Amino acid sequence: MTTAAATSSRATPSSLAASTRFGTFATTFSVGGPVIYCLTQYFNWPLFTYHPATDRLVWGYEAARPGEGPNMLWYGWTVTTILIAAGLGIVAMMLPERISRKIPLALVWIFPILTIPYVIYSLMPWWTHP
Repeated sequence: MTTAAATSSRATPSSLAASTRFGTFATTFSVGGPVIYCLTQYFNWPLFTYHPATDRLVWGYEAARPGEGPNMLWYGWTVTTILIAAGLGIVAMMLPERISRKIPLALVWIFPILTIPYVIYSLMPWWTHP
């Protein structure tokens, strides 16, 4: 009795992580994210402002109101950063592979390290406030 092994002519599906387009997206998102965060914090461009004492969300920036406690801008800055960095990543995915291959992977760790001094400096009032 002989048995024949069934062979499949289908190609095995590749993982998303192995995709060159996803790699381009991830690289661009990782490089752009820290820089975009610093810019949104510096220019104070939150997508929304959260007021925790009154549990209110307001589109854009709104200063703290008297008697209502502080406002929280970090959430708005973070969402703004994620949306812009994702948009840049999507645009980079559309570039031809010969161009997207030229993005140096070293920038993925260099840019976050370069933005750390600015973030520390911008948080200094929290440490030095009497």
